[in-house]
Amino acid sequence: MKVVSSEITISAVSPKQYPDDEKPEIALVGRSNVGKSSTINTMLNRKNLARVSSSPGKTRTINFYLVNKEFYLVDLPGYGYTKVSKSEKANWGKMIETYLEDRKNLYEVILLVDIRHKPTADDRMMYEWIKHYGYGTIVVATKSDKISRGNYQKHFKTIRKELGMSSENEIIPISSLRKEGVDKLWAGFKKLFIINDLPVTIEPAPR
Repeated sequence: MKVVSSEITISAVSPKQYPDDEKPEIALVGRSNVGKSSTINTMLNRKNLARVSSSPGKTRTINFYLVNKEFYLVDLPGYGYTKVSKSEKANWGKMIETYLEDRKNLYEVILLVDIRHKPTADDRMMYEWIKHYGYGTIVVATKSDKISRGNYQKHFKTIRKELGMSSENEIIPISSLRKEGVDKLWAGFKKLFIINDLPVTIEPAPR
């Protein structure tokens, strides 16, 4: 996709802080060290728009990134970080659930998992949550440069089994280091925009 502009517009902790322009939204969620910020930066061809921290668990807000003035990529708080208190984990969970349950212009939620590892109990719970709200047609497998392409299908099989994924739902391997898989993910987004008849311009990225 040709990204002409991208910017973070708000970091929200409650619905009253969400953008009120009713533009379409696609949210990304995953464990605190899965590489959400790196994935967002790679998709938007920016180095530091989404801040990549050396310490997991730093995303404690819902961050809205406006793309081409037409739609939002939404970065939900990371989960599964053990050094966070139970009360703070509960707050993050409530924040995510409120967003998923009430956001009318949310069209998809993308779960990110680390391709190298079997999905955790937290990943399974999050995927069940996502499916409960009618989302979850795409799962992104991050850090794909860490394994050989010949082993992709073996790892996909594990991810599908652990998450209970339908064969119709897609797994897209992403490497922020090699900048691979981004075009395929944008193609998945384009399909969503077309299916929902949304006024979003999707142009091929320049070569």
